[in-house]
Amino acid sequence: MYKYIFLFIIAFAFSSCHKDAGEGGTSVIKGKIWVQDYNTNQTTLLGEYYGADMEVYIIYGKESNYYNDRIRTSFDGSFEFPFLAKGSYRIFAYSKCNSCDGGIEPIILSTEITKNKSVVDVGNITIKD
Repeated sequence: MYKYIFLFIIAFAFSSCHKDAGEGGTSVIKGKIWVQDYNTNQTTLLGEYYGADMEVYIIYGKESNYYNDRIRTSFDGSFEFPFLAKGSYRIFAYSKCNSCDGGIEPIILSTEITKNKSVVDVGNITIKD
């Protein structure tokens, strides 16, 4: 009888070890922010560059629209979210938009981590400034 109880406890312990998307893993999502600098009316492109000290957000999973973490880009526009578990993620940054409510819109990239110890490069997120 005790043998079956012990086996049940072991099986339950292993079944509860599943992690959802989020912190606590061994993977990384990285990328860069590419800025298109426009005039006030957003009609003339004045220049393009990698954005230093820009905010980048991450949402764990597909169910929520609230960000779970936020970081700032490095001097070369690069960002990195480390220590992530397998799962789905959305990365976004805000871009200026004259026709949008509040004058900004999120530029969202969806990605997925499928293996532990992996590096997922989402490439450039292009925003208007």
